Amino acid sequence: MQNRFCVKEMYENYIFDLYGTLVDIRTNENKPYLWQKMSEIYSALGADYTAKELKAAFRELEQEIVAELPVYGEPELGKVFEGLFQKKGVDCNSQLIKNTAIVFRTISRQKLKTYEGVIDTLNNLRKNGKGVYLLSNAKSDFTRPELDMLGLTPCFDGILISSEEGYKKPSPIFYHRLLEKFELHAANCLMVGNDESSDIAGAIAVGMDSLYIHTEISPQEPVKKLATFNVLDGDWEKVSKILKSTM
Repeated sequence: MQNRFCVKEMYENYIFDLYGTLVDIRTNENKPYLWQKMSEIYSALGADYTAKELKAAFRELEQEIVAELPVYGEPELGKVFEGLFQKKGVDCNSQLIKNTAIVFRTISRQKLKTYEGVIDTLNNLRKNGKGVYLLSNAKSDFTRPELDMLGLTPCFDGILISSEEGYKKPSPIFYHRLLEKFELHAANCLMVGNDESSDIAGAIAVGMDSLYIHTEISPQEPVKKLATFNVLDGDWEKVSKILKSTM
């Protein structure tokens, strides 16, 4: 555990990344079983695909949507699931799109759990009068159900997901959306994340202090220790101690 400053920092609001910071997740979108099952589901709903055809169409639609985005833009993946139905002339409503996304994520997901001590830490911050917010690079059709499954939704005073906002970290636009929506001041906030080039760089760009936690699913790049605080062994007990010391 390393701290760039000797002076105790005081913050009013704590902003957290989700995957790799609060939650350990592993997915595999390349396994044949996923595409076989999804092709069966689409076919049963009138959109006839083979597994190979579905995967190719999915990736093509995904690339088309991403190509139209600005720098650090973030699409809503629901457009891909909708487009797959439309390619086969099948009408679909928003609920069917959401349900299809949930099934896709469930089949592709191999692991999903909060790191030990996370929920207690978040609740303790709020009990002490601190604001607790989520700023996540994620697809909301996947992430909102997972937040509910893990019991995390009630732990936050506010949640911003990149696919809903159209921008992702490290874009300052995404950070400013959070600050403006909840009337926060960057100088009073601490960003906690497991990705230096995304979470930490974005926080620095808007004048926000940060805590970097290196976990097993952090980017495998040399750690630059850009953050105000650094926990390099993924130990959430150390993270909790730092957060307590800054309240």
